[in-house]
Amino acid sequence: MAHIKSRKHSGAVYPAVNQSLLALAALATPFAVQAQRADANSKILPAVEVHTSSGTSYKAEQSASPKRTQPLVDTPQTISVIKKEIIEQQGATTLTEALKNTPGVGTFFLGENGSTNTGDAIFMRGFDSSDSIFVDGIRDLGSVSRDVFNIEQIEVNKGPTGVDYGRSSPTGSVNLITKQPLLKDVYSGSLGVGTDNYLRGTADLNRVTGDQSAFRLNLMSQRSGVPGRSIVENDKNGVAAAFGFGLKSSTRTYLNFLHVNQNNIPDNGVPTIGLPGYSSPDPARPQIGSAPRVNSSNYYGSASDFDDEQADMFTAIVEHDISDHTMLRNITRYGKNTQNYLLTSYTSSAANFSTPNLNDPSTWSITRNIRTLKDQQNEILTNQTNLKTTLQFGTVEHEITSGFELIREKQDTTGYNGTGTLPNANLYNPNPYDPVSGLNLTPNGAGSQGKTDTVGAYLFDTMKVGKLWQFLAGLRLDHYSTDYHNAYLSTARSDPALPVGTLVQQDFSDSGNLLNWKTSALYKPAENGSVYVSYATSKQPPGGSDFALSGDARRANNPAYDPQEANTVEVGTKWDLMNKKLGLTAALYNTEVSNEVVQDPGTLLYTQTGKKQVQGLELGMVGQINRNWNVNAGYTLMNTKVASGTSVTADGSNNLAYTPRNAFTAWTTYTLPKGWTVGGGARYVGSLQRGTDGAVGTPDHTESYWVVDAMAAYRINKNMDLQLNVNNLFDTDYVAAINKSGYRYTPGTPRSAMLTLNFKY
Repeated sequence: MAHIKSRKHSGAVYPAVNQSLLALAALATPFAVQAQRADANSKILPAVEVHTSSGTSYKAEQSASPKRTQPLVDTPQTISVIKKEIIEQQGATTLTEALKNTPGVGTFFLGENGSTNTGDAIFMRGFDSSDSIFVDGIRDLGSVSRDVFNIEQIEVNKGPTGVDYGRSSPTGSVNLITKQPLLKDVYSGSLGVGTDNYLRGTADLNRVTGDQSAFRLNLMSQRSGVPGRSIVENDKNGVAAAFGFGLKSSTRTYLNFLHVNQNNIPDNGVPTIGLPGYSSPDPARPQIGSAPRVNSSNYYGSASDFDDEQADMFTAIVEHDISDHTMLRNITRYGKNTQNYLLTSYTSSAANFSTPNLNDPSTWSITRNIRTLKDQQNEILTNQTNLKTTLQFGTVEHEITSGFELIREKQDTTGYNGTGTLPNANLYNPNPYDPVSGLNLTPNGAGSQGKTDTVGAYLFDTMKVGKLWQFLAGLRLDHYSTDYHNAYLSTARSDPALPVGTLVQQDFSDSGNLLNWKTSALYKPAENGSVYVSYATSKQPPGGSDFALSGDARRANNPAYDPQEANTVEVGTKWDLMNKKLGLTAALYNTEVSNEVVQDPGTLLYTQTGKKQVQGLELGMVGQINRNWNVNAGYTLMNTKVASGTSVTADGSNNLAYTPRNAFTAWTTYTLPKGWTVGGGARYVGSLQRGTDGAVGTPDHTESYWVVDAMAAYRINKNMDLQLNVNNLFDTDYVAAINKSGYRYTPGTPRSAMLTLNFKY
């Protein structure tokens, strides 16, 4: 167990950054020379083709998942594939930034009351999908921020994926595909500088070590502030090593290791005072409602706050071609990540709002009475075996993929004696360097241990009847068993019969079976297009998202309850145009999520009679319009509602929270003569309704917004290009995320710029 320790950043980190970036640059010289010599002397390896930053199409032809046997144009589901070419052009460094390329997906929810979400807190089609993030098809645990320096492409699967992964979010999942060794010598990397002390270096070395073996090394180092935010920092380093053996043979083996270390100062948001929809939380002090906005760069926590994250992952993949039509694949992974997190938070409710002089806002202050402490460790050990084969029975061709999985997942947390207190923060001039008193970061016996063991088996059969029809049937059965131990210190409110500070122990367990299935019919009116209808299910058992079980009848993670269920019907069409270089997609869908826990207004008892619904339209375009013009665009329209149960939004409507009704994203680049590439994009996010918890005077929704980004790249020579990115070109002021009570929000990123030198040999 890694224990929390307080840490304070100082200006001394930046010399260390320079050393890290110089070290990455120094790596380039010998590797580049070796790569050039290898190309000159090798009779086997082809010459390395050098591209500018826009030289490769954005369009992926097929999912990297072994469970999907058909090209994307013939896959009956909405899937957005974000390739590394788009990620690199945009200068995106995290999963959250990369997901801006698919409409309606984002980190729209800041947290509940005094807590603050960290990492990739993703909402998709009306539901939190943070627990449905996978790496190479294996669940990636923890509320951490994922860097994309070792990612080949990101696959965003819209709709239920219970047949693919077992327990999961009802409306989608994200699968990150990692970089693997190649049988060619190539070295690439980047050195970037930008506003807000942004410094980042990456290196990607692939070396052939034998006729059928290769080694790939990816490195990353970054030190940066956050545009528009004081104090907040993102400092991280990463290394990913991959070995490949038998790469041209019938038996291929890949051994991968990943280590990422982050030492960040987290963001606790900004008070919503003065935003549209804000009024006084206290009728006795109406002046608060007309107070001006605070500076969105203000930091209301402590400079000693920290978010330290470490991730380690070892993966072994073995693929064996039994015949030309049959392949056996096995993947084993052990992964572990830890998060040591301390964040000062606050609310601007009437009880926490001090106004010594109501007519002088400069005297107003808010109480920083919440310090969120997390010491969490996640572990996963899993083995997956997949068999893919093609069989012919009469006139019907069957492409079958089947397999089984053994999974053990654990999550441990540790409690501490005292998180410390800070003096009140001046509303318009907070001091993050105020002294912290009462800090006592020694374990107090509180904490939790959660464990889920899963045995799963699945079968997919794609049946091709002639050239016009394809039918898919998929089935998955999981048996899960969850054990949860919780220890907490009693309070006068939680346990009035016990002395305050008594250690209370709780144990819960839950087990059961999850049966998920999907079926679809696909018609091909032409070789380059398809029309389909599909039906799919997904289930999430109690404690399925965070391993925590509860005896509270109000909570869905009470083991007495049945799993949450989702059912989705989707009708869509996909077409490959421009000699299959441009893909167009369109889909209509209806998702119903049942077994939601609600209170009966008559009996006041809690039952699983709640139901939520999401209906929508999604359009997509990706690929090349011509050899110089790349484009990726998407639009979604979502109608959401609580079909049965109580309202979940602050305005009392029956819509779902943190879900834009309309969302649009587009990114395009054009390669000009003489080495120039220009491009840009636009994103639209509609209004977001927040959740409800009885807060008074706070905005019940955010305003819709447009953001425009731009880039330009110049090819210096065949090995180097210089790239300039300007994000939020018109410096749009917007709310990116809001918390449940509406007291705090995350400001949208203001105008910022990055200049990057990319090199490839």
